[in-house]
Amino acid sequence: MNNTFRHGIHPPEHKAETNGLPIRQFPFAPVIILPMVQHIGAPSQIIVREGQEVTRGELLARAGGYMSVPMHAPVSGTVRKIANVRTISGKMVPGIYLEPFPSSGQEVPEGTPVSLDASAEQILQGIQDAGIVGLGGAAFPTHVKLKIPENKHCDHLIINGIECEPYLTTDHRVMLEQAGDIFTGIRYLLKATGADEVIIGIEANKQDAADHLTREIPSDLPVTVKVVPVKYPQGSEKMLITSLLGVEVPSGGLPIDVNCVVVNVATTAEIGRLLPHGRGIQERVVTITGPAVSRKGNYLIPIGTPLRFVLEYVGADTQISEVYMGGPMMGVAVSNLDISIVKGTSGLVVFGEKDVSRPREIYPCIKCGACVDACPISLNPSRLGILAKFEAYETMASEYNLMDCFECGSCSYVCPSNIPLVQYFRLSKSIVRKRASKKKEEAHV
Repeated sequence: MNNTFRHGIHPPEHKAETNGLPIRQFPFAPVIILPMVQHIGAPSQIIVREGQEVTRGELLARAGGYMSVPMHAPVSGTVRKIANVRTISGKMVPGIYLEPFPSSGQEVPEGTPVSLDASAEQILQGIQDAGIVGLGGAAFPTHVKLKIPENKHCDHLIINGIECEPYLTTDHRVMLEQAGDIFTGIRYLLKATGADEVIIGIEANKQDAADHLTREIPSDLPVTVKVVPVKYPQGSEKMLITSLLGVEVPSGGLPIDVNCVVVNVATTAEIGRLLPHGRGIQERVVTITGPAVSRKGNYLIPIGTPLRFVLEYVGADTQISEVYMGGPMMGVAVSNLDISIVKGTSGLVVFGEKDVSRPREIYPCIKCGACVDACPISLNPSRLGILAKFEAYETMASEYNLMDCFECGSCSYVCPSNIPLVQYFRLSKSIVRKRASKKKEEAHV
């Protein structure tokens, strides 16, 4: 067992109900709704027209620039409408309504394969062309993440199989069922990053996955599997680097600043599955679980499938109270069931009315220090929370490292006064970014 990072918490895992269930194919919904904003960066640019018939895997929208990825058809069907669609943030963005053909199957035509002998630049282009983004939830364009700055070198390629978020077992099943794709993806990643070695990090509650991948490691790959203690939020890049290598990414820095690149294990598997065939991503594995779901499981779901259809299919309780896209710690509460599964959707956790208690009253901070003891990056959430109350956003950022917070929610989880600290910080960071952007625009006028 390896070392781990300081602090952190141990919320109930709730993984046993789905971690033994194999990945199953999800049916096509009567309509697929594809927002063009499914990743960090510029929206995808629609290239099809209303009434056009498309084939599964066909390009529907091209990348809107370097910090963007294209969109491919999850099903064969007809483009019924091009209009604004709602996203989980509540914003309306351009989107495509795609009606599947009654006989639409799972077959996907071959594209132009990306060879393992290709250059690093060609592989990065192939990853962008496939529309691949981080599948762990962040949805950052993978080709951008893998681009190593000229003055940097990647010593360690870390494959993140931690999946510390409660309830979710997507990555666990991918590691058990898609080992071949994972190692093929690693070959592409080694070529793209120039890394010297690969470490697959897995938490101790997935020992079966660790044992399986260890047995499957090809003899010509510099790969080791390392098991780390169970602790939240171990799946964060910076925390995982500390656990595996004993080094800390500097404040405001990136993994490459300590010669590392971290890639989610499901993202790695998609690279290995798609690039050899020149295909684009059309579906992803999603854990559907929670007390209000009768047919829990890990499903391979077409991107663009409306949540309402998903919940009806899995037998969700008609008295649904809360739905989280992602997990309950870092996921986002859903306010509209007509939004869709997107590339960054790793799970849906559903609670019925009887499973959710009434909102707890918020009390003043009692200076107990529980949030300080929990914060994995040693911030002072108590002080930050007080500053947020008084809207001292610049002070939070300049003196108390607000922007280092990655919103894991550990502070809110342990707070005996029920203060929603992580929500305060999320709002504060948004305001700081907007003000910085405004100053930058004004400076260029």
